[in-house]
This record gives sequence, structure tokens and C-alpha cells, in this order.
Amino acid sequence: MLILLAFIIVFHITSAALLFISTIDNAWWVGDVFTTDVWRVCTTHNSTCMAIGDHFSEYQSIQAVQATMVLSTIFCCVAFLVFILQLFRLKQGERFVLTSVIQLLSCLCVMIAASIYTDRHEELHKSPAYFIDVSGGRYGYSFVLAWIAFAFTLISGVMYLVLRKRK
Repeated sequence: MLILLAFIIVFHITSAALLFISTIDNAWWVGDVFTTDVWRVCTTHNSTCMAIGDHFSEYQSIQAVQATMVLSTIFCCVAFLVFILQLFRLKQGERFVLTSVIQLLSCLCVMIAASIYTDRHEELHKSPAYFIDVSGGRYGYSFVLAWIAFAFTLISGVMYLVLRKRK
């Protein structure tokens, strides 16, 4: 049981790390001379960065992605704290239902964020507000990490749902 518990803790911490990296790092959409994320666009040759603001035509979509990614990260961290509290407070044989629900909310938020970005990426990157042409890029590793974090939080949420506290 101790090995299973250690695996679940490491799995959850990995999920949180993936969420932090995909939310913060500047590599959702990359090209040869630029990188963009949900916060800013940067050129790689002279390290010039510009924040994505309300002058972008698709700013509401970017704000939705920003909000749901931040919420997902917060839910994942709260789920871990609730798990630690429930670990010591639950009676033997009870399930970690509250932890599972919070982790599944995290999963839902990251899925919404990545789905919005996937659906709106063409409109997002054709905006004339960019100081360089970013339409010829491709998805970066932060975007991929967001989808991997979705899978990890989903698996983690289901594991908490079926996990019973045993001796």
C-alpha cells in the first residue's frame, strides 16, 4: 500500500508540474523566428517580447485559455492538499471522493483551455496586432504538455475515485 501511495503522490506532483510548465512557458505556438503562448509573443533572434493584450481581435479566447489553465493549476494543487488532509482524516475503507472531484475539475479546465486554443488557433495567429507574422507556426511543446496534463489529471482523478484507504 505504501508503494501505491508513493506512486499516486508522484503521479499527482507530475501532473501539477506539467500544468505549471504548460501554463507558464512560452511555447504553445512556435515558428523559426518566434514563440507564442497565452501570455506573450516573442521573437527568437532579438528576444523582443510583446504581451498579448486587448488590442488583439481574439483576446477573449486567449483570456478564456489563460483563466482555465490557471484554474486547472490551482485545482490540481488544492486537490493535492485535500488528498494529504484526507489521508490522515478519513476512516479506513473510505474513498477520496472530494480529492477526485477537485482533480477531475482540474482535468476539465485543462481540457477546455486546450480545446479552445485548438479550435481558435487559426484566428488567434492571423491577427494584424502581432508585430511579426506568426501564422506559419506549429504547436509547441507547452501545448502538447497541456494535453498530457489533461490525461494525467484524468487518470489521477479516477485513481482517487477508486482508491480506498487500506492498511
